[in-house]
Amino acid sequence: MDYDFELDIKVRDYECDLQGVVNNSNYQRYMEHTRHEYLESLGENFGALHEKGVDIFVSRIDIQFKSPLRSGDSCLSALHVAREGAKLVFYQDIFRTSDGELAARGKVETVVVRHGKLTRGEDFDDLLKKANR
Repeated sequence: MDYDFELDIKVRDYECDLQGVVNNSNYQRYMEHTRHEYLESLGENFGALHEKGVDIFVSRIDIQFKSPLRSGDSCLSALHVAREGAKLVFYQDIFRTSDGELAARGKVETVVVRHGKLTRGEDFDDLLKKANR
């Protein structure tokens, strides 16, 4: 897959559970952090968007856990973005850096609410134009 954005992340001790692997909830955090950094790379910010009355909400998440990450591992969190109807969908993969093994694969669907009303996603068009500079 061709990725639109990549981010290096290092696993911290407190993200691991009793079995010594990254707790499943942290993969979702890694993916969320990657989406936020992607927006920042386009000159956008969730806080600033909210101040303008524009909120991007996750409407659905599907994560497949493939190979566990452990404390001290480095990983590459990568995403590809696609507009699908009123949604902006993030296809996200997390790879262990040392061997390139896929640790998790996610599909995150998002919607835009402008001033309290669900939109048809037209705000995503402007965002995608910035991405295709």
